[in-house]
Amino acid sequence: MPPKRAGDSPSRSAAAARRDPPAEAESPWVRLRSVSYHPFLYARMIADVSPDARPGDVVAVYDRRGAFFGRGLYNPRSQIAVRMLRHGPGPVDGAFWRQRISEAVALRRRTLHLDLCTDAYRLVHAEGDGLSGLTAERYADHVVLEVFALGVFQRADMLSRLLREELGSPGSDGGADWTVQVRADERVQQIEGFRVTEVDVAPADAGSARPRRVGGRLVVREHGVRYRVDVHRGQKTGFFCDQRDNRRALAALCRDADVLDVCCYTGGFGLCARVVGGAASVTGVDLDEQAVALARENANLNQVRAQFVHADAFPYLRQALANNRQYDAVVVDPPKIVATRAELPDGRQRYLDLNKLALGLVRPGGVLLTCSCSGLVSRDDFLDVVRHAARVAGRRIVLFNQTGAAPDHPVAPDCPETAYLKALWLRVL
Repeated sequence: MPPKRAGDSPSRSAAAARRDPPAEAESPWVRLRSVSYHPFLYARMIADVSPDARPGDVVAVYDRRGAFFGRGLYNPRSQIAVRMLRHGPGPVDGAFWRQRISEAVALRRRTLHLDLCTDAYRLVHAEGDGLSGLTAERYADHVVLEVFALGVFQRADMLSRLLREELGSPGSDGGADWTVQVRADERVQQIEGFRVTEVDVAPADAGSARPRRVGGRLVVREHGVRYRVDVHRGQKTGFFCDQRDNRRALAALCRDADVLDVCCYTGGFGLCARVVGGAASVTGVDLDEQAVALARENANLNQVRAQFVHADAFPYLRQALANNRQYDAVVVDPPKIVATRAELPDGRQRYLDLNKLALGLVRPGGVLLTCSCSGLVSRDDFLDVVRHAARVAGRRIVLFNQTGAAPDHPVAPDCPETAYLKALWLRVL
């Protein structure tokens, strides 16, 4: 019987031209052409699939010789055909999910003690916590699940329950409960084959007939600053917890400074610089009109003055240069510019152009904090782009720090994409 061609779908090929299953195989199973300890096993890496494997199933994974390799979530619709959950022996059962959730929450609460400084942080960081396809954010008494895999979506009720149990009551009187919402990017839903509705994942009371509908906004605290978060319509899950430590670090450099926050979203960096750092002035710019409106509300919430402008960053920065504007500190934190490898060349050029413009607006001796959240752009590549931007702008730069996401976004050593955020701290001369 001929082997499956590289372009064949795993499930269709297996159905049309199945080999014998691995010795003593557990069903459903997948056999690999090639082994990788990266948690993503792509469709091209799969040789055979058992006929009973269904989208979203936990499958036993075997190497090409038939040796047991581990277990993961299977979806033949996705290019990531298997998301590995564990390597080596052991089940993926209720106890497995409970243990992984418990370990993730313990890192944030018992190791990092995040409740002391904020009520907005990442509870689960996908592959970084051994739960590929799932992120979870805590916002006050809300938990927002962002789903990237069909198998995770199918288990959303269970994961919601486990998180509620692990977190305990958010209310001091014990009377409140966590509202849990599930979100997913539209493109992810199309690829993975599921549909999110705008309701609570599961009712707090298991006997309730209908889940509670999630409200739009709530207020969170971070380092003494308060922010309104739109968990329903905001970007990603509504806020960017990964920049928490970078916001505070920037604020420490901004006493009496004029600050420009480019791609400011709801005002995180600028307001922290103003409230915590004592900045003299803050200007924020963003193309998302709803985010800018929320940033203005956040300034009022903290009883500080700040200017927030609804504008595209590129023409705004060009106009500021033409007007000879300069700032003591400039932050550039754009949304993901590079989503696929095909976008890398154009993405590098956009990063170069954006940083060239930003560098021209920094007063001599001032600070530029420039960030990239594109996982496909490595730290070295990003530094190379910024170095090139400085040469084009005619500015000398001194790199005095390099940081990433806050520690509630742990990095999986076998999955470099979990170290997606790069933040370069530059003195501009």
